[in-house]
Amino acid sequence: MLATWTPDQELNQVRQRSGADMKRNLKWYDLVALGLGGMLGVGVFVTTGSVAHHQSGPSVFISYIIAGLSALLSSLCYTEFAVQVPVAGGAFSYLSLTFGEFVGYFAGANILMEYVFSNAAVSRSFTEYLSFAFGENDPNVWRVEVHGLPKNYNMLDFPAVSLILLLTLCLCHSTKESSMLNLIMTVFHVIFFGFIIVAGYCNGSAKNLVSPKGLAPFGVRGVVNGAATVYFSYIGYDSASTLAEEIKDPSKSLPIGIVGSVLITTILYCLMALSLCMMAPYNKISDKASFSIAFGKIGWMWESNLVGAGASLGIVASLLVAMLGQARYLCVIGRARLVPSWLAKVHPSTGTPLNATLFLGVCTASIALFTELDVIIELVNIGTLLVFYLVANALVYRRYVITSHTPPLYTLLFLFLFSLSAIGFSLSWKFNQQRWGLPLFGGLMITITAFYHHKVPQTHAQRADADWCVPFMPWPPALSIFLNVFLITTLKLLSFQRFAMWACFITIFYVLYGVHSTYHAEEFEMGANQVNSSSSNLQTKVEV
Repeated sequence: MLATWTPDQELNQVRQRSGADMKRNLKWYDLVALGLGGMLGVGVFVTTGSVAHHQSGPSVFISYIIAGLSALLSSLCYTEFAVQVPVAGGAFSYLSLTFGEFVGYFAGANILMEYVFSNAAVSRSFTEYLSFAFGENDPNVWRVEVHGLPKNYNMLDFPAVSLILLLTLCLCHSTKESSMLNLIMTVFHVIFFGFIIVAGYCNGSAKNLVSPKGLAPFGVRGVVNGAATVYFSYIGYDSASTLAEEIKDPSKSLPIGIVGSVLITTILYCLMALSLCMMAPYNKISDKASFSIAFGKIGWMWESNLVGAGASLGIVASLLVAMLGQARYLCVIGRARLVPSWLAKVHPSTGTPLNATLFLGVCTASIALFTELDVIIELVNIGTLLVFYLVANALVYRRYVITSHTPPLYTLLFLFLFSLSAIGFSLSWKFNQQRWGLPLFGGLMITITAFYHHKVPQTHAQRADADWCVPFMPWPPALSIFLNVFLITTLKLLSFQRFAMWACFITIFYVLYGVHSTYHAEEFEMGANQVNSSSSNLQTKVEV
């Protein structure tokens, strides 16, 4: 469970289990486009209206800034790992190399859950916006209601299923062609975003940002709670890290692709949120297809239809990137034999993980057929934030213990105490203990980090040819740890209950299947290596 691979083993021995290598066809602009395509359209068109109406009010753009800062810090941690260990496994590979197989598996399973559930949710939103593109005012007009099923599971969405299956077939064919398709859609989508922003500012009113109850009608607490919900918008930037095996120059392309896409997306999200809140008072913004309905309310029905069409295109692009990433996660988990090994196979002619793509496509389509968006979002957010929390911890441990060869006790103690202080700060905020809790735990976090930074040496190479690394260590990952913990505690109790059930299920699966499967795989490979070694020795003796 705590056994770790070395980077060399991950890059060579484990990767060979796929049978064929993925083709290195992508450049830095492909990564930027894939990062933008993965994020743009998901949050703005799915969560902005609901968060503005129920949690943040017109200050929803501040919620996006907070969530964007957390995503940016997490992206820095991902980037360093992706540059130094350019494999397709993302968080699964990074955590397996640092904290062992079980932690990596737990993170990988949560990332897969995040991808499958969020893709299902986004595909259902595609149906809503597409109906507005064709002039329908009812978001459920193309869904089939089944009266025998429970609420939130009784609206069957066949257009969403069709879209997912079509994209699955596209991704099975080629990564490069899929990337080009995404690049074209992303360019049009950014132009479309600009059109909505300009139109919203020209036809909206700044008065709507402060009426009827001010910029933040639900207070600072509402803004922060909204940040935890809109974090769903940033799911997708980590997809770029899963393409590390398909990039021509990982050390230069990955930092530009991952960090650049997060920065651009945050700016566009904030402008879009402001545009929406200027067109309508926050208490009149619709939960579903909010942008289309907002344009309809100001009398621009033709633009309402156009927004529906543009949003549908953006959702297709985000689904394409997310489904691209989820298959590579499952492929690498299959290489480790934590799931059946046939999921790790890479097709020799297309260079794509064919089996993983088909399997996850069917799973996503099945969930999209039944499940409503509200059931999914918070479960997705808690799993995502937990994985990003673990990656930030792993970066500190790797930089100070594995790379710098300092005793692990100091770093583990720092991470433990800092996490406890972050939990204390977050709970003080949640239960209104601001007077003493926030200064106490906030001061503790700063003191612990400064003391660790001063006392524990870091001998990370600073050569001119060294790989890209996060600057000002350990402050960026420490802030990322804090923000992820803080946003997790703002989620509802039901999210923790659902997550606990999922965590129990994946742990049981690991104990009953994963442990034994990885042991037998390693035992078989050791036997094969011994046989090859014996054959080589015998051949040498014969030649002599």
